[in-house]
Amino acid sequence: DYGKSWSTQNNQPTAEVYQVEVDDQHPYWVYAGQQDNTTISIPSLPPFSAPGGDVAYWMEVGGCETGPAVPKPGNPDIVYSNCKGRFGVYNKKTGQEMQYYVGAANIYGHKPTDLQYRFQRVSPVHVPPHNPNVVYHTSQFVHRTKDGGINWETISPDLTANEPNKQVISGTPITRDVTGEEYYSTIYSIRESNISPGLLWVGSNDGLVHTSRDSGKNWVNVTPKKAPKGGRVDSVEPSPHTADKAYISILMNQLGDWKPYVFKTDNYGKSWELLTDGSNGIPENVPVRVVREDPVIEGVLYAGTEFGMYISINDGKSWEKFQLNLPITPITDVKFYRNNLIISTMGRGFWIMDDMNILQNLFTAPLSDDAFFKPYDAIGYRYSSSNSVPEFPEPGAVFGYYLKNKGSVAIEISDYRGKVIRSYQSKDASTEPKTTTSMATGFSRRSGSRAPSSEPGMHTFTWDLRHTGSWDKDPSRNGTYGPFVAPGEYAVKLTINGNSTEYHFNVLSDPRLQEAGIKKDDLIAQENLNLEIRDLQSRISFMAQTVKDQVEAMEKDGKKVKGRLLELHQSLNTAEGTYMTPMLDDQISYLASMMKRADQRPGKDAVKRFEVLRDESIEIKKEFDKEFPKADWNLIK
Repeated sequence: DYGKSWSTQNNQPTAEVYQVEVDDQHPYWVYAGQQDNTTISIPSLPPFSAPGGDVAYWMEVGGCETGPAVPKPGNPDIVYSNCKGRFGVYNKKTGQEMQYYVGAANIYGHKPTDLQYRFQRVSPVHVPPHNPNVVYHTSQFVHRTKDGGINWETISPDLTANEPNKQVISGTPITRDVTGEEYYSTIYSIRESNISPGLLWVGSNDGLVHTSRDSGKNWVNVTPKKAPKGGRVDSVEPSPHTADKAYISILMNQLGDWKPYVFKTDNYGKSWELLTDGSNGIPENVPVRVVREDPVIEGVLYAGTEFGMYISINDGKSWEKFQLNLPITPITDVKFYRNNLIISTMGRGFWIMDDMNILQNLFTAPLSDDAFFKPYDAIGYRYSSSNSVPEFPEPGAVFGYYLKNKGSVAIEISDYRGKVIRSYQSKDASTEPKTTTSMATGFSRRSGSRAPSSEPGMHTFTWDLRHTGSWDKDPSRNGTYGPFVAPGEYAVKLTINGNSTEYHFNVLSDPRLQEAGIKKDDLIAQENLNLEIRDLQSRISFMAQTVKDQVEAMEKDGKKVKGRLLELHQSLNTAEGTYMTPMLDDQISYLASMMKRADQRPGKDAVKRFEVLRDESIEIKKEFDKEFPKADWNLIK
């Protein structure tokens, strides 16, 4: 921003990552090989609290900088990792990686024709969607193991072009560069269909595409006739909707051809259609690295290119930019998981679009008027979102809506009984809290609570899964940081210019709680106690503030505070000074803080302490009512 503000270089996400995989824990972690580092694994959300709140969690998971690193479905402690064709099984619990190289031969320094197996730098590792105990790994052949690499079987012939004049020592005669990763004519991509077990698609880095419909017993060369010769089949994408449909992307810029090549078949590869002619959205000088189909909406395609993201909503007939706030950088891989869109980049790390629900609604029903989209179920994670890198989303339930024109917006959340537990109203933009923009990511983060936007366009609003908090004289704190709601069914009603739409959704407990022995009944008991504490805290705080205001006004006028007013003040408000004895207002705040720090069943001492404070407040209120008979108790409702 032309020197207006400065930051350290540590906020710049510059990681070059080759691919992206995810595990199935909560929150899920993303995995890849990072150039000039090692394999890395990073959480999609903060896994736990940390001092300062701005810690970047990551861990090494075997293999090396090339990756890939693929967690075993159902057991994220096991990661299948690669390093330039060397396969390993990393165990997070032991911190050790068992080595199971296919062929177990050193492939460095060899002429390709002298090798039994040719592996390239990012040799694929693929766990099929139907069997977590099967792993595919590829050289010029497809290899399969069913016991974590102890035994490998080769289930294909050479599926590359393997032209003799290409099988030479890399770099000669100038530089002998044969470090076991530069080999041409190797398999570069492999995927098994998630709707048709045994249907395999394979692409090589010298231009060929093969498929098998019987788990590798028989293979058919289905290379598109119009495909450029010798290109790298960077991605194969079996359609998640139709077994006979698939997509491929071919990269040719390393051979001097910068055109985009995305092909589609809907007959198992018998014929192909070119979806990128250079004039239908993706320019003729923008190579495509990867293409994926939306798992929810058939025909919606996402293309990761050398210069950012593109999208098609008509199965490739036309494309448009899908850049949003992404930096202009190569997109190396795209993955969908839990309806998140996750990408890896060559130079700006990982990026996640957290909730594809809103976009998917747009694809199925184009907007012509105001709209409110059905929300997904929310998970009750407890974490604080960071203000630096990585940028984590705010926890809570996300509601999406569209305004055709500027108008008033109201959001109400109700519990299973139909009781409204939280409500929000739109405000004029001038009254909204100020925003700060990260220099590194372009994200804008609001400070404090916010109101739903009333401006035209698409919007999201995040409910923090909390009840309204206790009363406070300060408007910025009044009603904030209330008790968490218990798991269950809830309703959200959005009203735009007087027209209302209501949806039901579920709040789910953090899946990790079950393993920790925390049950739904525990959380319901905690919610009930916290609501009682909240209401008591509001009453006590109101009395304490009313008394304090009166005392300060009298002292300002030079009047002496005595009698019942003095006794109330001394009972409710903690005296000023160092480590003074906390009185009733601070005592209830202390208990409230104790009971909101974690998901748990309330302890007996907490219940007893609440009863003591409640009884004390009843006696004090009697005296308060005598001193302030006209106090407006409606202020705390």
